[in-house]
This record gives sequence, C-alpha cells and structure tokens, in this order.
Amino acid sequence: MTAKDIIAYMESQRDGQQRQVLMRFFKTGEGEYGEGDEFLGLKVPQTREVVRAAWKDFPLDEVPELLMSRWHEVRLCGLLILVEKFEQLTAKKLLADEAAILARDNILTMYLRYAGQANNWDLVDLSVHKILGHWLLLPSFLGDRDYKIATLDVLAGSDNLWKQRMSMVCTWKTTQMGDASWCLRYAKVHLHHPHDLMHKAVGWMLREVGKRISMDLLRDFLTEHVREMPRTALRYAIEKMSPDERQYWMKLY
Repeated sequence: MTAKDIIAYMESQRDGQQRQVLMRFFKTGEGEYGEGDEFLGLKVPQTREVVRAAWKDFPLDEVPELLMSRWHEVRLCGLLILVEKFEQLTAKKLLADEAAILARDNILTMYLRYAGQANNWDLVDLSVHKILGHWLLLPSFLGDRDYKIATLDVLAGSDNLWKQRMSMVCTWKTTQMGDASWCLRYAKVHLHHPHDLMHKAVGWMLREVGKRISMDLLRDFLTEHVREMPRTALRYAIEKMSPDERQYWMKLY
C-alpha cells in the first residue's frame, strides 16, 4: 500500500455533511485558529481503521506524502502511522537496542520536520505525547537531556501555535511515566501565552501532574503562580481537586 492508495481510499469515503460539521468544530473560518483547513468528512475511527490496516508494512518514506496532504484526515493518518511505528519500538526489550534507538530517532526526526503539518489541536494531541513525549525519556543517539530540552525550547519559542502546543502537550507522556519536571518547566514557559488553546493545554498538563504524580507538586506550582495564571489554565489545573479546594484557589486568583 502506498500513500497514493491511502489518499485515494480516504477520498472515496468523503462525507459532505460530516465535512461541514468538522469545519465548524475545528474553527476553519476566516480569522479562526483553523482557518483554511480542509476536511473530507471522515470520523477519527474511520481514519484509525486505515492506520490499523496499513501501518505495519507502510514504508516510512511514504509518510511525508500523507503529512503534506491538503486533507486534515489524511495528515492525521500519517501522524498515527508514525505513532504506531514508534510505539512498536518501545517494548522493554528494545529500549536499549541500537537498531531500535536509531529507528525511533528517525521517526522523531521526521515528526519534527513536518511538525507544521499538525496544524490543529487534535493532530497535536493524538500524536505528540506518544512520539516526542516518549522520546524524551528514552535513549537517543541524537543527544542527551540538554539536547532534548533544546529541542522542546525550539518548539516553545516558535511563532507557530501548534508547535508551541506540542512543547506543552508532549509532557503528558513524561508525566504518565513519573517525571513532572518537563511539565513544570514548560507550564512556566507558556504561563503568559495569549491564546486560550494554550491556557487549556497548560492547565490540562498541570492537572495530570496532580492526578498522576503528586497533588502537592501541583499545589506548590499554584502557590507560586496562581495570581498570574490565566483563569482558564487555573480552572483546568484544579479540576480533580475537591470543591472546597477548587473554591480556595479560585478566590486567590
């Protein structure tokens, strides 16, 4: 199966009515964050079916053609194929395997090269933690922790909203794996970001730290930053707290 085969199949499944729903949902109108994005009208389970059928034997060098597609769903398909290929290489027996390390680095490099094609929040959120986020805590021939921080700093310092979101949402995986340092670092970096989508991302990732690692770590962050946080970020961060504690933090805002 080639990229052209996948694109042709997905185009044959287009749904005009669902396309209109998706274009409204993902804010594709003039001046909105998804302005100009084009949809076929496929639902995510349909795209995942294509991925399941194709990813094992799909050549890595065919993925860029999917990522460069005009169609949102085809780009998602390409990203999810990269996710599947990366995750296959993270089995415990492969973590320190040199061939697996090189293959993971190659996938990560491709993901970053085409990061600008993940140009809406779902494309970022369904892929970045499983590739970039996981890579942060795995052996790599590309560089050590300082190199990895520099990689995220480039994304965070970009003028592209979606690359900025990548630097934040990728920490979902590092938090799941017990390391809160990545989330806390980039929550501070993005604390004064002007866009609501980043406020939500910061609050969501902070909430995950409290939920999965330590509520006290979250409380420490809030104690230091609660009065400067965007209100949306704060609301997202405290969602898993008791009603009384949520009220306490909101009064400090």
